[in-house]
Amino acid sequence: MPLLPAEVHSRAGPELAAELASSTSQGLSDQEAERRLGVWGPNALGDGGSLPAWRRFLGQFHDPLLYTLLTVGGIKLLLHEPGEALVIWSVTLINAVIGYVQESRAETAIAALARAVRTEVEVIRAGRRHRLTSEQLVPGDLVRLEAGNKVPADLRLLQARNLQVDESSLTGESLPAAKDSAAVAKSTPLAERIGMAYAGSLVTSGLGLGLGLVVATGAATEVGQISSSLQQQVSLSTPLTRKFRRFSHTLLQLVLVLAGLTFLVGLLRGRDGVEMFDGAVALAVGAIPEELPAIVTITLAIGMNRMARRNAIIRKLPAVEALGSTTVICSDKTGTLTQNRMTVQEIYAGGALVPIEALWPGNGSDADLLASNRALEETLLAGLLCNDARPSQQEGLVGDPTETALLQAAATAGLDRQQALERHPRRDAIPFESEQQYMATLHGSDRILVKGSVEVVLARCSRQLNPSGQAEPLEGERITAAVATMAGRGQRVLAFAIGRADGDPNQLQPSQIERGLDFLGLQGMLDPPRPEAIRAVAACQGAGIKVKMVTGDHLETARSIALQLGLGEAGSLGAIEGRSLARLSLAELIDCVRRNDVFARVAPAQKLALVQALQADGAVVAMTGDGVNDAPALKQADIGIAMGKGGTEVAREAADMLLTDDNFATIEAAVEEGRAVYLNLHKALAFVLPVNGGASMTILLGAVLGLELPVTALQVLWLNMVCSLSLSIPLAFEPRPPGLMRQGPRPPAQPLLSRGLVRKVVLVSTFYWCFIFGVFLWARSHGLSLPLARTMAIQALVLAQIAYLVSISQVSKLGWRHWHHNPILLAGIGTAVLLQLGFSQLGWMNRFFATAPLEPQQWLICGVALLVMVPVAALAERLDPTTGIPRD
Repeated sequence: MPLLPAEVHSRAGPELAAELASSTSQGLSDQEAERRLGVWGPNALGDGGSLPAWRRFLGQFHDPLLYTLLTVGGIKLLLHEPGEALVIWSVTLINAVIGYVQESRAETAIAALARAVRTEVEVIRAGRRHRLTSEQLVPGDLVRLEAGNKVPADLRLLQARNLQVDESSLTGESLPAAKDSAAVAKSTPLAERIGMAYAGSLVTSGLGLGLGLVVATGAATEVGQISSSLQQQVSLSTPLTRKFRRFSHTLLQLVLVLAGLTFLVGLLRGRDGVEMFDGAVALAVGAIPEELPAIVTITLAIGMNRMARRNAIIRKLPAVEALGSTTVICSDKTGTLTQNRMTVQEIYAGGALVPIEALWPGNGSDADLLASNRALEETLLAGLLCNDARPSQQEGLVGDPTETALLQAAATAGLDRQQALERHPRRDAIPFESEQQYMATLHGSDRILVKGSVEVVLARCSRQLNPSGQAEPLEGERITAAVATMAGRGQRVLAFAIGRADGDPNQLQPSQIERGLDFLGLQGMLDPPRPEAIRAVAACQGAGIKVKMVTGDHLETARSIALQLGLGEAGSLGAIEGRSLARLSLAELIDCVRRNDVFARVAPAQKLALVQALQADGAVVAMTGDGVNDAPALKQADIGIAMGKGGTEVAREAADMLLTDDNFATIEAAVEEGRAVYLNLHKALAFVLPVNGGASMTILLGAVLGLELPVTALQVLWLNMVCSLSLSIPLAFEPRPPGLMRQGPRPPAQPLLSRGLVRKVVLVSTFYWCFIFGVFLWARSHGLSLPLARTMAIQALVLAQIAYLVSISQVSKLGWRHWHHNPILLAGIGTAVLLQLGFSQLGWMNRFFATAPLEPQQWLICGVALLVMVPVAALAERLDPTTGIPRD
């Protein structure tokens, strides 16, 4: 089997077919195709460098705090304490399972999207036509193309009749490229290789037919090569992961120092070495928030599920929170901000400018308008007949977006395509080509219809139709003024004309339309903004998030859409073209991205430069994209957002989030969820850290004073992982507080532990320490046993935690009658109470944890902690409120 030919765009089709041992008419035999499938593999991109399941599972343990817990568990096992080792290891295992399950669910959703976009192709093998899935293609196959087809592999075109291909996902060019079978020079850039059709592009021409020879499949295609370059994945880094990494390293160093200090001080005070080692382990276990990784994972997973319900699929859990940190959203116009379909907005005919709304069914005016303005009817009819788009039962309207818009406008006015073709059957056509800027069709015996650019069509006209349908002298200045008005609104304007043929009634020649045409009218169209996108942009700007449009469209079109969307500040809208960006230095580019909101005619490489400039300016950037050329910018952005419906597989691989509805409003919803996730994580930190602070302070002080330890390592582990986890998990289910999107974004440089949070943690930790030590000393001074005193100390702490939890929860702000906003809160409190009852009252738990049953009066002593904690919690809330985005 030969290697794939090089520089296929410069080679003749028959030559390539011979080199691939194929035939330009018969294709491959079925047996040979099957053999090549075994050699080359399926025609599909790789899995994006995804890791095997076992490596993804082990990756969940990649955290310094978890390393410490694994080590402590190993030491406990060496000291012949398998029970405590098993409990410690269980902590890390629970966290790993939760993270693995959630990320696997995201990958499953992404795989489902890939299956949904799988295409079928028509292949010629052994001279017969077959319908196969695109994965079954091999080099040497012959593939037939027609309008609406997705190009399934890299093809060297052998035949191309009126073939136009939308290659924007690969080249960034917004207009379809005309194709033929000619070879081009080896140095020809990809966007100008007219004899090639590349995988992932779309055939748009209504009458376009083509036959192509497969010259590359899977990873060998142009798309596949870009995909392979993106598979050198680095671990996802977001504001949250960076802050947790710094926090973990700092905390770990502090814990090791304090644990060593506890061990040394105890020895110096004459305590037993084994006892003090247990004390050092207890301090390490107490100071390390073992439950925090699990809480973070659960909180992110809940946010991930909430986003999925709002049409946003998150690929990696940390990306959930990163959305809440976003300060700038760079969005392409097509699809996300707009409806991704060209729509006629206005029609100029018979000297009148008519909005399309006047023709909408049900307003009773469309029939009157057409009757009173024959030029309007003829303009709509010309758009219907001089058109290669067609209706399809499966896909609606198929063809070039401009032409489908013309069909839709005619249908809006009540014109029936089939009836029009029966009255005016097409005899011949001159297809649109970029060089000539027009399309012409011949109908009946002598009716010629022309559509094209205003300049080209007007130059061929000497008269115009008036409202009565009669020809009159051409009013060029008035038409030019109408064009300027429509273009100023961002519309793409097409002109229409009619003429009479005087030659062969079945053949249309370019010379027949050089002059003497009658001008019919203009149709102006654009891709209108989504109504929900307008609301979402306003919500983002109200939340302090800047929205910038980065598009390949013309400047005026982009500016018009931006104005309709409400981009810019205080009515000012900065806009710039890509060719102006190319001349800027990095410092100038940073200043440019601050001042401008619209970036038009932007080349793919410039999208990456814009993201880098924004990041250099301190912004947290979310970037949307759907094409292969968008992948580098998606990967560079803090949050890369790909289109789930219309996006390419390469863009999805490079992205952190997928939009299943390709809608900008979904980004705004995801940002809101991201902010809510961070707020709930902030609450979780405020809740769990004081427990660790109180426990570690208790153990350290006990060692310094030479006293018995109020809690053991195993008891602290139970307190942190089981009881605290059951109480803190409800915080992950907290509802979004009102007004969350009316606040500014969190400063990217804000530390994980803000000053307010540190003050709160210190205050609550101190009171926890007082509860533990106070109750323990009271019990020992009254002659109670060591297990009983430790049990009372722990139960007092748990009751204080319950009071503190209620003060943090949103329910306390709304009142208990609103408990249904978070029913998990009551479930968590109930679970913790039941667990603690078992912890102290069940015999087997007494033996395992070295605890003792409590009498009613001892419970009352512990209950004092709950009452005292109420005013303490209220004071802590004033130090650091948890009802909105936390601030320093």
